[in-house]
Amino acid sequence: MSPGAVSAWTPQSVCTPSCVRGGGDRPFPGVVALRAALVILVAPLLPLLAVPIPGRVRLQRGCCLLVLRVFGVRVTTTGGPVRNLRGMLVVSAHVSWLDVFVIGAISPGTFVARADLISWPGIGTLARLMRIVPIERDSLRGLPVVVQTVADRLRAGRTVVAFPEGTTWCGRAHGRFYPAMFQAAVDAARPVQPLQLSYHHHDGAVSTVPAFVGDDTLVASMRRLITARRTVAHVHVAALQLPGNDRRELAARCQAAAGSRVRRRRRARVAC
Repeated sequence: MSPGAVSAWTPQSVCTPSCVRGGGDRPFPGVVALRAALVILVAPLLPLLAVPIPGRVRLQRGCCLLVLRVFGVRVTTTGGPVRNLRGMLVVSAHVSWLDVFVIGAISPGTFVARADLISWPGIGTLARLMRIVPIERDSLRGLPVVVQTVADRLRAGRTVVAFPEGTTWCGRAHGRFYPAMFQAAVDAARPVQPLQLSYHHHDGAVSTVPAFVGDDTLVASMRRLITARRTVAHVHVAALQLPGNDRRELAARCQAAAGSRVRRRRRARVAC
């Protein structure tokens, strides 16, 4: 994941591929081979996530669960119920491309994602079909258009998922929730659902295996998941937040609810 040219305001993460550590135990070679084969078989089916047919939300959730199963990922949830409200902004800390499938498995919707995702082989086609809202991380000028698009979708009753850290972190360290995307919820007067997303090894220890940070590649990230014994994605559904009138205050409330503490960034170089 090449950092490219960035401006002074662009969200930055201190996490690099050196933060990523394996989980020790590995599955049997036959399991690894089966997972790799299933990745090849399932990839052509991903566009089904965007098919406009009755029951599409259920289909989207099922396809996300299938993708997770292929990579040996199991999802557990705690906290409140996953609400099926019309016009809700869902926010979470950002660790990996896998986050989209984890959240899609429990709260299907459209996502705000990096614009270059559309150019990725396979995933780019899915991104266009799912009407992902593209955001240029290094373009401050284009940000108001993205916020307006998200607000319009919220008013139309769509669920929109955003990662307000603006970039990925390894899972042991986190960045701040930037307030820009929360302006869409304020403008549309729609609630925000914070999620606390974390990844764990089969023994419960925090896992950085799914992390997609720095100049890591998608292939390398997928390989780590396939060769890990098991990865558990844990999602804690925090209390629903009313939008209020102040995007910064709303961002702070959601960050606290999601358990992504800014102070952890100062220890990131050591923690990673």
